[in-house]
Amino acid sequence: MKVTIKDVAELAGVSFKTVSRVVNDEVGVKSEMREKVQSAIESLNYHPNLSARRLRGKSATIGFIYNNPNSNYVITMLHGILAAARKNSYELVVHPCENVSDPSLVFEEILALTRRSMVAGLVLTPPISENPEIIKKLDVAGITFSRIVSGSVAPDDIERTIFIDDRKAAYQITEHLIKRNHKRISFLNGDPEHLSSGERLEGYKAALRDYDIEVADELILDGHYTFESGVERAKQIMDIEEAPTAVFACNDEIAAGALFAARMNGVKVPEQLSIVGFEDSPFSRQTWPSLTTAKQPNDKIASHATQLLIRMLEGDDDEDSYDEHSYLPEMIVRESSADMTS
Repeated sequence: MKVTIKDVAELAGVSFKTVSRVVNDEVGVKSEMREKVQSAIESLNYHPNLSARRLRGKSATIGFIYNNPNSNYVITMLHGILAAARKNSYELVVHPCENVSDPSLVFEEILALTRRSMVAGLVLTPPISENPEIIKKLDVAGITFSRIVSGSVAPDDIERTIFIDDRKAAYQITEHLIKRNHKRISFLNGDPEHLSSGERLEGYKAALRDYDIEVADELILDGHYTFESGVERAKQIMDIEEAPTAVFACNDEIAAGALFAARMNGVKVPEQLSIVGFEDSPFSRQTWPSLTTAKQPNDKIASHATQLLIRMLEGDDDEDSYDEHSYLPEMIVRESSADMTS
């Protein structure tokens, strides 16, 4: 008789849903449970049938919805979603939304996609995933989705949400500069519709206040998550009478633009100006000097969000074997930041 997933679960003393998570190599399964399941799999010589779900007549497609000017962010997210989808025998539809300024249009676009492509569920990324009007409309329409959001506390719908603590990571980056004797630190912000922009700004401000450093409005410049925006705003801050000694850019692309502008203006980095970024994208490693940044594992985050979606689609609401759905970007110190010299 063929060994089933329930046989493995019984031998391991766990739910069959936990066995499924281990088989699909999902993140967050506690090591003790993973070891029990793997031991049972080896003992029973169990081989999973990844096509069983299709035989039950369920949709084999999920959708990835995004709106982000950062191509590296999108590609890295795509890799993570694909990895999780393939392990669970799902196909993927990738759909960019353009009209993010109008939530009603975004909803109608997503609704049309779900009907046209017959997707079982969606993985939503910022800023679409962070818009409450869109989220409410999708819930009313009965569309299943998981989402990735920026925030310092867990949202109410944590069972379907991955949240990233941008605020704490931004605090740590700002503190890194402060401890290197920088007091005039400029902040180059990202697109306002992304919650990460506001969260990173608040982390920056909180660090300055905690170290009794004035939050100077002229050093905070709004903009976009692009290289060109970094170039333009870095030129502006270098023209300030009391120019900053450090720049905190809201992502690595902005930071790379600021570094380019500094070189064009004969400003040495980090000797005269320290520059730090956020995300640990290829920009942070391909510039010279390489950028101090906060590593945000977007592929892992996207894979985790996809696993949350698949659990919902498979009717799995057992969270007992899972850890918290939060990520704190890890600071990586490189050559672009240094002690301020008098």
